[in-house]
Amino acid sequence: MADWKAKRFWESASVTGDAAEGWGVALDGRPVRTPAKVPLAVPSRALAERIAAEWDAQDGEIDPLSMPFTRSANAAIDKVAPQFAAVAAMIADYGETDLCCYRAAEPDQLCRQQADAWDPMLEWARAAFGARLVPTVGVVPVSQPEESLERLRERVASLDAFALTALHDLVSLSGSLLLGLAVLEGHLPAEEAWRRSRIDETYQQSQWGVDELAAAAAAVKREEFLHAIRFHDLSRADA
Repeated sequence: MADWKAKRFWESASVTGDAAEGWGVALDGRPVRTPAKVPLAVPSRALAERIAAEWDAQDGEIDPLSMPFTRSANAAIDKVAPQFAAVAAMIADYGETDLCCYRAAEPDQLCRQQADAWDPMLEWARAAFGARLVPTVGVVPVSQPEESLERLRERVASLDAFALTALHDLVSLSGSLLLGLAVLEGHLPAEEAWRRSRIDETYQQSQWGVDELAAAAAAVKREEFLHAIRFHDLSRADA
C-alpha cells in the first residue's frame, strides 16, 4: 500500500463558480476539494484557470509537485485561513530581526553592497508604513521601535489568506519582511528583491567560488520565491 499513487480518473478539468461565491475547479463536473476535504474556492477566475490547467496536465499518476498553484491554494484554505492571526503574527515577527537591518563590519566591499541594497528598503518602510527600523553592525539583536513594529503588524494583518500565503513564502525564503512586502506592494520586482536578499551569499561566491550543492538549493528557493508572487498576482487578477 505504501507504493500506491493516485492516478488520473477524469477526462477534463473546468472552472466553476463566480466572483460572488468564489471560483472553483471541477473534474468531469465533480468539484475539487482540498486535502482537508473542503471545496477549493479561490478569489479569481485567473487563478482557478491556472489550477485547472495543472489538473489537465496530469498524465497517468498524479504528481503534486507539478501543481504549485494547487498546493498554494490548498495551503491558503486549509492552513493559513483557519489560523490567520497566528500566521500573520509569525510573519510580522520578522520585522524585529529583518535581514536589511543586520550589516557586516567588514570588508568594505560587502558593507557597501549591503548599504546599496538595504538602505533604500529601510527608507521605503519608513515612507510607506511609518515604520522606522534601526540598522546595526553584527548579529546581536537590536531592539526596534515598537511603534514601527506595530505599523508592520497592521499591514500584514490587513491581507487576506491568499496574500498572506504568498507573503509567508516571500518572507521566509528571503529572511526579510521588508523585501517580502516590497514585492507584494509592487515596489520591487521579485527578481530584484531576491537579488537583494542574497547579497551575503553572492559576495561569498565571488571570493570563494560556487558551491554546487548550495547553488542548487538556492535555485529551488528562488523558484519558490518567484512562484509566491505569481500566485499572489493571479489571486488578484480579477480585481
